[in-house]
Amino acid sequence: MTQIHNLSDSPTAVSNYMYELRSLDVQNDREKFRNNIQKIGRAIGYEISKTLTYKKAVVQTPLKEHAQSVIEDEVVVVTILRAGLPLHQGILDVFPQADNGFISAYRKHDGHDFVIEVEYVACPSLENKVLVLNDPMLATGQSFINALKALSQYGRPKRVILAAVVGSQEGVEYIQKEAEEPFDLWVAAIDPELNDQKYIVPGLGDAGDLAFGTKIQR
Repeated sequence: MTQIHNLSDSPTAVSNYMYELRSLDVQNDREKFRNNIQKIGRAIGYEISKTLTYKKAVVQTPLKEHAQSVIEDEVVVVTILRAGLPLHQGILDVFPQADNGFISAYRKHDGHDFVIEVEYVACPSLENKVLVLNDPMLATGQSFINALKALSQYGRPKRVILAAVVGSQEGVEYIQKEAEEPFDLWVAAIDPELNDQKYIVPGLGDAGDLAFGTKIQR
C-alpha cells in the first residue's frame, strides 16, 4: 500500500533546515545548503529505519553478552545525480553499510516542453532488498518514475521507498498514478504548485545549482 509521509505535518528541527534552504538570504551559501539537505537526509533515514525489519544479534560487552536489535533488511540507497548527492549522503549516514546506486538523469528540452532522459545507471542487485531512491526535488515526478523503470532490470525489491526534500502536489499525484509497485514516500515538504517551467512553487530554486554551482545547458 502506497503511503505519503510529509515531515512538515508536524514542526520539528527539519522546519529550520527548510527555512534556510528556501531563504534567499541563506541559500547562496553552498556549504550550508548542502549541509541542510544532508541533515534532512539523516532525518528521513531515521524515520525510514523505524519501518524496517529487525533481528536480535548477540553482542559481547565488557561486562556480559547482550541481545541487541539490529537491522535485518538489506538496504540499497540510490540517488539521481547530481542534485541528489547531499541527500544521499544524509541517508547513508543512517545506513552506512548499505549498497549504493547512481542514476544520471536530466531534463531534455524541446522548446517549452521537456522529457526526463536517463543516461547512466550503476546499481547492485535489488532483488528482495529495500530500495531507497532519493532526489531532492519531486517536481513533475518524471525523474522518479523513469528512474524506477531503469532500475527494474536490477531485480524486484522487497520494498520501494522514495525520499525527497520538496515535492509538488502535482508530482506526488503523478507518481501515485504511474508507479507500478506500491511505495512509501518520505518528503520534508509538499508545495502546492508548479510554474510554467515546471519548477516547484514556492519551492527553493534549482537544488543542483545551489549545491554545486550553475551548469551550462547543452
